[in-house]
Amino acid sequence: MKRILVTGGAGFLGSHLCDRLIEKGVRVICADNLFTGTKRNIEHLLNHPHFEFLQHDITLPLYIDVDSIYNLACPASPVHYQHDPVKTIKTNLYGAINMLDMAKQFKARILQSSTSEVYGDPTEHPQTEKYWGNVNPIGPRSCYDEGKRCAETLFFDYYRQYQLEIKVARIFNTYGPRMLPNDGRVVSNFIVQALKGENITIYGDGQQTRSFCYVDDLIDGLIQFMDSPADITGPINIGNPNEFTILELAEKILSLVGGKSTLTFHSLPVDDPQQRKPDITLAKTKLVWEPRVRLDDGLEETISYFKKILF
Repeated sequence: MKRILVTGGAGFLGSHLCDRLIEKGVRVICADNLFTGTKRNIEHLLNHPHFEFLQHDITLPLYIDVDSIYNLACPASPVHYQHDPVKTIKTNLYGAINMLDMAKQFKARILQSSTSEVYGDPTEHPQTEKYWGNVNPIGPRSCYDEGKRCAETLFFDYYRQYQLEIKVARIFNTYGPRMLPNDGRVVSNFIVQALKGENITIYGDGQQTRSFCYVDDLIDGLIQFMDSPADITGPINIGNPNEFTILELAEKILSLVGGKSTLTFHSLPVDDPQQRKPDITLAKTKLVWEPRVRLDDGLEETISYFKKILF
């Protein structure tokens, strides 16, 4: 039976990935320091004979004999990664080195969950994998943006120097059940505010755009990438190319939730990107993957989840 390590496995994406891997009939080791992850996300797996939870911080070395590694460990929302920016950089850099060294020792294939944030506030639209990005290296988001960029560098240096089997996935905005209600991301913010009858907080004029991928589609993409031929290293964009303004998203959520919330407008955060939309041509051709879940359908599932945990 294959043994697969998922770092950050008790988090939003990681827990969904653990579910799917268990369904595929592999042995899963979930490593998480529970900074933003929670055992609530994986409690249904804790007694499964093919699942093991390991409370571990990947800034510290780890050596487990596994066949493959999904490296998802890192706070991914501005609220959390800016809480301790030095720790965020350490997680990206030391974490990448530790996981790469482990993969090298046991000849394991390793996938890095990179991010659309490597493109910064893009001057090209939509963003292709050939675009090098427009990132402020000293801003408040840099601990995450530049940390992920440097992690990509490490992955490709290990690939060139040690012939390690790597996969680098650039993940765009993802949403769905198990998001944290206080993570500061736009989907969770709007849903929680609407459900509580609070004003909907929009930063800027609401005309900035994002593309939203439902978590089930995202997990499909990561698994298909990991299982692809060794010469497909990436980076590959994994996200939904359907683009919406923040204002459109707020209005959709208000329509689905109902209630009497009103829209309020506030100053845009520093270095917040104006546009974000993946070109997924590579994913479609190399992985035969593209998202299938409509935004309205995914939002309904996410709203149902937040209703359960809030009330």
